[in-house]
Amino acid sequence: MTAPGQPDVIHRVIEYRRLERDDLARLGDIDRTERIDTLYVQHGARLQARSGDWSASPWDADGAGPHSVARLREACDGYLAAGGAAWGAFDGERLVGAGIVVLDIRPRVAQLALLHVSDGYRRRGIGGRLSDELERIAREAGQQDMVVSATPSTNTVHFYLGRGFEPTAEPLPELFELEPEDIHMEKQL
Repeated sequence: MTAPGQPDVIHRVIEYRRLERDDLARLGDIDRTERIDTLYVQHGARLQARSGDWSASPWDADGAGPHSVARLREACDGYLAAGGAAWGAFDGERLVGAGIVVLDIRPRVAQLALLHVSDGYRRRGIGGRLSDELERIAREAGQQDMVVSATPSTNTVHFYLGRGFEPTAEPLPELFELEPEDIHMEKQL
């Protein structure tokens, strides 16, 4: 029973499953909206907080820019073509979370290439569950380490720190070139 003045909330079971290439068309279901008032800047293995407004808006559904659904699908298609494995979290028919791991970007080093959870679904364990699955896939494939280029927002960096990732003083050059403002982290599997 809902308390007076409180909205009725339906809590459905989130279902998790492997995503196939055809599922990439559903990536636009994920709402990347986030209020971001602190970013981290990486200096070697040290992080420095910087205040400001870097809030993220939803994916651009029509354009082809860096924060568009088209660019997201293109990147994910590339990860899968490179042998990546993708997992998704579904609330009914809606994709509310997705993650991709790419194996052997270096010998025995996996890349957590993508992890997004929809606004309104964060802090429910969905990101952790997807990350657990991607780490399991990497370990079973003989990977010893995992790297991630994390969005430098407080929530994202703290999520990865809480999962045992640590900032690396020497990021992989190709990942740093693609995302020089990200926080480059690694962990042993």
